[in-house]
Amino acid sequence: MSAISYYTPEGLKKLREELDYLKSVMRPKASQDIAEARDKGDLSENAEYDAAKEAQGMLEMRIAKLEAVHSNARLIDETNLDVSKVLVLSNVKIKNQSNGMEMKYTLVAESEADLKTGKISVTSPIGKGLLGKKIGEVAEITVPNGVLKFEILEISRD
Repeated sequence: MSAISYYTPEGLKKLREELDYLKSVMRPKASQDIAEARDKGDLSENAEYDAAKEAQGMLEMRIAKLEAVHSNARLIDETNLDVSKVLVLSNVKIKNQSNGMEMKYTLVAESEADLKTGKISVTSPIGKGLLGKKIGEVAEITVPNGVLKFEILEISRD
């Protein structure tokens, strides 16, 4: 049984688009590749056929995984989220107490995380440490290199 995952409207749309693409474009292509390889002769010594069957199997596993994720996906209603503490979809400005560096992150579902755009997963060590904190509180987060202390400076929603 898969865990429930929470998505923004954009994240859920991307998930659906990927699933649709795999089913409508990649699945027929995999079948076509198998048919072409089958036409090339003896199947017992046909490496191209074996590779096409293996690729199809991997594709079907990916589709099954995405279908499971999609069936357990829940859309986050941002209007009901409390802005006084850090939750999923919070924009958080934090200050590293050891070096004074300030950073801004948006906490998102694991599948939507992208550090380049400032989106971190709520299941990451920093994301878990920030959840539930209020402005002015200090989050002590254990990472492989030790303990990081971040002060919550701002919490907002877009």
